[in-house]
Amino acid sequence: MTRRTRTRRTGTSTVADPEAALVAAQAEGVSARQPCPCGSGRRYKNCHGRHTDIAVPRPFEGRVDEGDWIALRELVPSATAPLRLADPAHADRQVTVATVLPLALAAIVRDDGRILIGLQVHGRSGDVGRDIGHVLEQALAAEPGAMLSVSGTPGPGPRLTDLLDPAPVEITVHDDFGFWLDGSQEPGPEVRASLERANSAVTPTRRLGSVQAAYWCDTGAKAHLRWVMTHDEDQLLDAMARLAAAGTLGLGEGTRYVGSFRAHGRLVPVWDLPRDAKAEDWEEPAAAFWGRLTEALADDSSFTDEQRRCREGLRGRQLALR
Repeated sequence: MTRRTRTRRTGTSTVADPEAALVAAQAEGVSARQPCPCGSGRRYKNCHGRHTDIAVPRPFEGRVDEGDWIALRELVPSATAPLRLADPAHADRQVTVATVLPLALAAIVRDDGRILIGLQVHGRSGDVGRDIGHVLEQALAAEPGAMLSVSGTPGPGPRLTDLLDPAPVEITVHDDFGFWLDGSQEPGPEVRASLERANSAVTPTRRLGSVQAAYWCDTGAKAHLRWVMTHDEDQLLDAMARLAAAGTLGLGEGTRYVGSFRAHGRLVPVWDLPRDAKAEDWEEPAAAFWGRLTEALADDSSFTDEQRRCREGLRGRQLALR
C-alpha cells in the first residue's frame, strides 16, 4: 500500500442490515440510476442491480481462518492450499485452492482427477462463497482434463464454507505461478504466455507464522505488512486508538502505520516497513503488537481526549474495498 488512504465507500455496506436494505429497495422499486442502498456510493444498476440475489458481505464468515481466506482472495498474488471436503463421498478427491489460475480459469481438473480451484475469479452473483462453491461442485462432476470458466449466475445451493471441513487450511505462498504446470504434459502456448505474464508481475509476498493472516510484501518502492483482522471493527478501532495515543501503534523503528481498508467485511490495517529488512524480521514485532492489541481490546475504560482524537484520525485513514 503505497498511497495515503482516505475514507471511501466502494462496495462495503454502511447500513446496519444490508440484506434488509436491499430487500426494501426491491420492494420500493429503486431505479437503476439511484444510489445503491448497500451504501457503496455507486448507482444501483452498477452495483447490486446487476444481481438477482442479496449481497453477502462476509463470504468466509464462520471459519476460524476467515482472515486467511480474505487474504488469499484479495491480497496474495500466488498461493495454494489443499482442501479437505466435508462430504465423505469425496474424501478421495485431491482438491487445491489457488489464488489465480491460468487464463483466469475458475477451475482445472487434471487428467488424474486432481482439482485446482481459482479463488480470485470475478463472480456472477452477490455471494462469493456461493460462486466458488458452485465452481467446486462443477469441478467434482467434471471429466478429467476439464477447464472451467465462470458462466451464469449460480442458483441456490451450498456455499464454499458448507462444502469444506472446518479445520484451518495450510497455506503455501509461492514466488511464482509454477504450480500451474502439470509435469505430465507440456503446457499449450496460451497457458505458457499467461504464465510468463503472471510471473513478470508477481509481488514478493510472505505469510508470517507468529500471528494469523498477516502478510509481508515488497512492492518495489516500499515494503508493507497487511494484516487481516477479524475483530468487530468498532472494537478494533477503539483498541488501535488506545495504542496510537500511547505511541505503540507502530511495529518498531522505521515503521509507520499508514491506514486500513475493508475487505469482505473485515478491516485490514497496513504498515510501511523498511525495505532492507526481511519478512522473517517482522515475526517478533508482529507477535509483540498482537500482545499489545489483545490488552487494548480488553480495556473498557473511558476514552481520554487524546484517544478520542486518535480514533477520529484512524477513521479518516480508511479505504473501503469490495
